[in-house]
Amino acid sequence: MATEHPSEETAGAETDDAQREATVAPDPDTVETEDLTLVQGVQDALATELERDPDVLVMGEDVGENGGVFRATDGLYEEFGEDRVIDTPLAESGIVGTAVGMAAYGLRPVAEIQFMGFIYPAFDQIVSHAARLRTRSRGRFTCPLVVRAPYGGGIRAPEHHSESTEAMFAHMPGLKVAMPSTPYDAKGLLTAAIRDPDPVIFLEPKLIYRAFREPVPTESYTVPLGEAAVRREGADVSVYTWGAMAHRTMQAAEDLEDEIDVEVVDLRTVSPLDTETIVESFEKTGRGVVVHEAPKTGGLAGEITATLQEEALLYQEAPIERVTGFDTPFPLYALEDYYLPEAARIADSIREAVEF
Repeated sequence: MATEHPSEETAGAETDDAQREATVAPDPDTVETEDLTLVQGVQDALATELERDPDVLVMGEDVGENGGVFRATDGLYEEFGEDRVIDTPLAESGIVGTAVGMAAYGLRPVAEIQFMGFIYPAFDQIVSHAARLRTRSRGRFTCPLVVRAPYGGGIRAPEHHSESTEAMFAHMPGLKVAMPSTPYDAKGLLTAAIRDPDPVIFLEPKLIYRAFREPVPTESYTVPLGEAAVRREGADVSVYTWGAMAHRTMQAAEDLEDEIDVEVVDLRTVSPLDTETIVESFEKTGRGVVVHEAPKTGGLAGEITATLQEEALLYQEAPIERVTGFDTPFPLYALEDYYLPEAARIADSIREAVEF
């Protein structure tokens, strides 16, 4: 395994070489595929990168012999051994802090936090050290670290198991934040994150971990960080979303297809935002809705709305609607379905934007 960390210039070159080794976002119709769930897409990316690069390792609570709380690392311990798939103590700050040191000296650790609500003890390590290492060392060191965590509600979990606080990490310079909504993107984005020279927070929507399958290329490939996907073309209104809410938004768009032509933009990464795609869509429709399950105040819907005000104000035909969770702690079972944006609530806000 590597013992010396490359310079900033060398790190960038090595990342370019690594990305070239993988096809960028191949068409599933043109390559060999396997039908996978989203969590299987995550596992496939981890297995592929562990096989490809001896500097990649996986670490976290129960990721080894147990295969992870959601079985995202199932089989990796048996295939790659305890030196590459490392069971850690129950200590999130220690997990990420150790991973930062590993990354600084040339390894590529993928640290799993069992639920996003458990990530806060590691917040200091992420924002005070991982995110700042390149700047602090004037490019001498980078931090090729991925922190994976299942996020979001809808599975009837206890307290601290349903958080969606991606805005806190998107606010931090030096971090990238990826949030896939499909098995295809889960594999491609995670591969890109592992090969990136800087830290990536990789948030996986556990509500749809096993909700559906789709063809995923068996070959190695990347989905570039910072590029949104237009899931549905439309002319009347642009709806921006990510993660599990992408599917509820698509359902709302289909429910309205006889009356409103809805364009759905899946951001895929919330830092960096794909401002070009966000603005291009809005310039076409003149109306916008942002959907996320995080609380409304301080959520990324506000940042997206401000971006559209700055970049495309003269195209705007109506106030931009926000469909979000509520400004409360995530509720327990009885109110969980009410808290999360559902297709009917999304459809109502789409109508408000169009009928203004």
